Amino acid sequence: MAARPTWQGYLRLSLVSCPVALYTATQRTSDVSFNMLHRQTLNRIRMIPTDPETGPVDPADIVKGYEVEKGQYVVVTEDEIDNVRLDTTRTLDIERFVDADDIDRLYWNDPYFLAPDGDMAAEAFTVIRQAMEKTGKIALGRLVMHQRERLMALEPRDRGIVAWSLRSNNEVRDADDVFSHIPALKPSAAMVEIAEKIIGQQEGPFDPSQFNDRYEDALRALIAEKQKGHGVKTVEA
Repeated sequence: MAARPTWQGYLRLSLVSCPVALYTATQRTSDVSFNMLHRQTLNRIRMIPTDPETGPVDPADIVKGYEVEKGQYVVVTEDEIDNVRLDTTRTLDIERFVDADDIDRLYWNDPYFLAPDGDMAAEAFTVIRQAMEKTGKIALGRLVMHQRERLMALEPRDRGIVAWSLRSNNEVRDADDVFSHIPALKPSAAMVEIAEKIIGQQEGPFDPSQFNDRYEDALRALIAEKQKGHGVKTVEA
């Protein structure tokens, strides 16, 4: 089944533009999730909105509120939220080019695949991609997706472009808040040398197939065994 785009619009670099589609580059299908069931009937449990004082709440009586202090909320309506919602311009404008090393790894967020949307868009898309590849630069641009403005970092890969959403400045904490409490120690040169030798012994290429989630694998094996009617086996450490 072909992947469905997360966002469709136009990629624009000055006077050059083309229709593009954005696809999520990762998937969560490997995650094992469980449903809440009734022990006797095995029916799915329905979560009913409940007020701790008055009991079950009608959906029409539910409003949105932002907690400004413990137990104190600012209530906003859907109309008020719509009034400040950004317009979806459907355009990813490239605003700046930077070196990849200029972007702290803390800011890199989710990866997407960016591809031309249709055969007619391929030529203009390739012009932009090859220009980026030759200059070795990362392109920065903004788009509105799911009613939120996102800063995107674009880098060429193969015949397409990988677009990374970047965290905003106020999402990234100051490392000094944690690291400043680490004592400024000076370890012995011999101990550092031993650690360097261990690093050299364990050095090797990155192979993602060797880093599966062993807990998820164990859960899937458990479910498969129970489907067959077998007993539950303890997983080796």
